Amino acid sequence: LMCFLVVLFDGFDTAAIGYIAPSLMQDWGVAKPALAPVLSAALFGLAAGALMAGPLADRWGRRLALIGSVAVFGAACLASAFSPDLTTLTALRFITGVGLGAAMPNAVTLVSECSPPARRAFITNAMFCGFPLGAALGGFLAGWMIPALGWRSVLQLGGVAPLVLLPALAIWLPESLRYLQTRQNEPDRAQAQAPRSIALVLSRQYRLGSLMLWLAYFMGLVVFYALINWMPVLFRESGMDPRTASLITALFPLGGVGAIALGWLMDRFDGSSVLALGYGATALSVWAIGQAIGGHGVLMAVVFVAGLVMNAAQASMPALAAGFYPTEGRATGVAWMLGIGRFGGIAGSFLVADLTARQMSLPDIFGVVAIAALIAMVALGILRLASRGR
Repeated sequence: LMCFLVVLFDGFDTAAIGYIAPSLMQDWGVAKPALAPVLSAALFGLAAGALMAGPLADRWGRRLALIGSVAVFGAACLASAFSPDLTTLTALRFITGVGLGAAMPNAVTLVSECSPPARRAFITNAMFCGFPLGAALGGFLAGWMIPALGWRSVLQLGGVAPLVLLPALAIWLPESLRYLQTRQNEPDRAQAQAPRSIALVLSRQYRLGSLMLWLAYFMGLVVFYALINWMPVLFRESGMDPRTASLITALFPLGGVGAIALGWLMDRFDGSSVLALGYGATALSVWAIGQAIGGHGVLMAVVFVAGLVMNAAQASMPALAAGFYPTEGRATGVAWMLGIGRFGGIAGSFLVADLTARQMSLPDIFGVVAIAALIAMVALGILRLASRGR
């Protein structure tokens, strides 16, 4: 439950900047291309936080890394609500991202190592549903809070909520028993766990699988952040009012609850094959969003379906990675997939900015974004072959 709440706040804070973007453009007179740095600043921080947190958690423990990361992203998000200009907001979004990036892989690893193997994917995915639910919650709340309280209120809530959770984490959050057992059985090796875990992830036995996990997650985040950050702006330009654009966009991450069903399937069938099918369905449905512009009813249905398949597949990737690596390298393996994959979110933010600058039509923009999901599908097919040869 505590890890679910951490990931819920993680999703809220990660997506918050996309929901307040139209208000930033209006209040500060910011042009669309100038939004790209602030939209992607947290993603750079997410990558840095994940790459650092995994090795540290394999050495010092999942609990300590998770508590520290929540303190960082809560305080930084709260501070960003008082930013006087775009430069300050960009810097604070980067710091927020460092905390967010460190929190997610440790929450995933901790829950995975506390779950029975036969139900690991199901339980891990159920916990990870907090991320898309938090992102969706941000959209629904932003649609009400921004007109009533201003865009800064969204960031204030995103900072206060995790700070309130912090004492509960410090008192009740347990350490992973598998991690403690590894340290007890091999105390000398545990002291050098960080470099050893990196070597394991990049070893010949795991290298190809690691690369395919990174590629699939990278491409999935190209899709997610291209849509979550830019759909409110694109929909508004198509003639929608800001409130409707935010509410329709919020349907996209809401579909992440489908990860629970995918987790059940992953525990019974080959996980990489299940997720490959999910990304194939994502490509088709994202393309369909561009074809549905103009009819609000159809658009709402298509956005929800796209979110259902896309977020279910993306939210299941950490569980897939957790099952791919052994205990001594699991936190690093999951964290590096999340960290390197975060650059896909950066690419997605800049991709749509570039496509709009080229005056590309909305259907064509969504068609280009859909290609990333096809690449993720191919990467997971290769991962299945790599896993068989391991």
